[in-house]
Amino acid sequence: MKDQDLAQDIVYKVKADFLRALGHPARLKVIEVLKGGEKSVGALVKQISVSQSSLSRHLLALRDAGILVSRQQKTTVYYGLRDHDIFQVLRPVALMLRKKFKESERVLNTLGKE
Repeated sequence: MKDQDLAQDIVYKVKADFLRALGHPARLKVIEVLKGGEKSVGALVKQISVSQSSLSRHLLALRDAGILVSRQQKTTVYYGLRDHDIFQVLRPVALMLRKKFKESERVLNTLGKE
């Protein structure tokens, strides 16, 4: 394998790992909640309605992917978005899904007319 091919494979792996970190509804919800600013883990548990242990795993995955940053103040850990540019990734996905659902709605509406 050429060095260039190996480098390209690494790039694909990094991209896949990043997208995998986004591939859970609770993680997407965390990102949306943090759009308004950093929050403590306790506040996130209440807003996201998941157990603290489950939330901790999701927060770690998002932090490892470089999407979140954390800081500790005494015994409280706070999380925030590393970069709001994450929404430049998520916005086109929402637009594509909206289009897909509109097309599905059109098809379902035609089925009712037969």
